[in-house]
Amino acid sequence: MSTPHVLAEMQGQVLWLTLNRPEQRNPLSSQMIAALHAAIDSANQDPSVRVIVIAGSGPVFSAGHDLREMAPQPDESPEARERRVRQILVDCSRMMLAIVHSPKAILACVQGTATAAGCQLVSACDLAIASEDVGFCTPGVNIGIFCTTPLVGIGRTIHRKHAMEMALTGDLVPAAEAVRIGLVNRAVPATELREATQALADKIASRSAQGIRSGKEAFYRQVEMPLEEAFRYANEAMLCGMTSSGDAEEGTRAFLEKRKAQWGEA
Repeated sequence: MSTPHVLAEMQGQVLWLTLNRPEQRNPLSSQMIAALHAAIDSANQDPSVRVIVIAGSGPVFSAGHDLREMAPQPDESPEARERRVRQILVDCSRMMLAIVHSPKAILACVQGTATAAGCQLVSACDLAIASEDVGFCTPGVNIGIFCTTPLVGIGRTIHRKHAMEMALTGDLVPAAEAVRIGLVNRAVPATELREATQALADKIASRSAQGIRSGKEAFYRQVEMPLEEAFRYANEAMLCGMTSSGDAEEGTRAFLEKRKAQWGEA
């Protein structure tokens, strides 16, 4: 499953996908986007994978889009460049959506700075753990490009005023501040990052895959709905989960019988 751009490694029931272009700061180039999207799609079909972790190699998690790829190419017409760059942006959006729509829980393990679309990648994941010494930024404004697409994910993860401050200033947000504003769940010493991420992933992997699949979908749907509609939708989703899921029945019996539940297939 590994490719030159994305390394794949199973640790128990957890699949680690590592962005593997450290010499280029792990840019979300068209090749990286395609490789990561394909790896997620493949993992979605693999019942042995309960949780996915997205990590980076080297000192940078991801520097976002490859500006060399986005720049005009030799002898390229403005129209051709527009078509090419639009396709990169569309492909990146589809990859981000694949993370949100994946039936698996997806965690970000942030070992280095996450910039622009790299920061968006963190925000797209269900949970994120970062090293205490890293930072997050959307610095497009520094070169005259507002980070509009990264703000789609970031602005749905943190309060819009925090998101706008990141976009308007381009300033680096330290890990501790990223925890405070909700961009990441926790920050740990660099030496403990992988162990802490694996421990959290293992805990999630021990839960019902059926429950996580239906619950994740329901959560992301209802948060975009008006309040009354969200309650109606959530009521139906919970009712379906309680009455139609084998895992829900098994979990209830195991709780009442004071034993460990035996979950079904992912």
